[in-house]
Amino acid sequence: MSNANVEPKGFYFNSLRCSGCRTCQVACKDKNRLDPGTFFRHVTSYQAGTYPNAMLYHYPATCNHCANPACVAVCPNAAMYVDEDDGTVQHDDEKCIGCQYCVKACPYGVPQYLEVLQKTHKCDACIGLRAAGESPACVAACPMRALEFGSIAELRAAHPDAVDEIAVLPEASQTTPSVAILPKAAMLEKGPVPVIL
Repeated sequence: MSNANVEPKGFYFNSLRCSGCRTCQVACKDKNRLDPGTFFRHVTSYQAGTYPNAMLYHYPATCNHCANPACVAVCPNAAMYVDEDDGTVQHDDEKCIGCQYCVKACPYGVPQYLEVLQKTHKCDACIGLRAAGESPACVAACPMRALEFGSIAELRAAHPDAVDEIAVLPEASQTTPSVAILPKAAMLEKGPVPVIL
């Protein structure tokens, strides 16, 4: 459980600004020195609707630093935990036994099992960079300034039109994700189809 005095932190995403360039994905991969095929932030493009009214959008998925994280609930060794000072979901390598319960439990598919380490890893919202006064790598790298990070309550107040559910995400009631998304209309339409650009 998180400390009631600590504000949960999360990401704001402005889909109207996102061009699908994947700079956030590359910056995250570079900062975390991830092997090919492993992503802590992964941009997927989707098509909604059909011709002649087909629409395209991009979603840069990462850890949602949920208020009720499924990964924390199932971890048998407290390797996944809510940092009571920071308000984000973190991972302790020393405690991780590589059971992958968190991988199976997360409805967003966020935790990644790293075969070479036999441990699970995920986005930590660049807690080290933030401790040094910097922004998360993905936020700093976005050329369109489509991403922000901070207190999720403050982000939602600053962006009152943002939502926490879009068609490609599970129902927010499952884990109470710390996300705020300014959606394109297409993001709310049922039946999106992933596309490769």
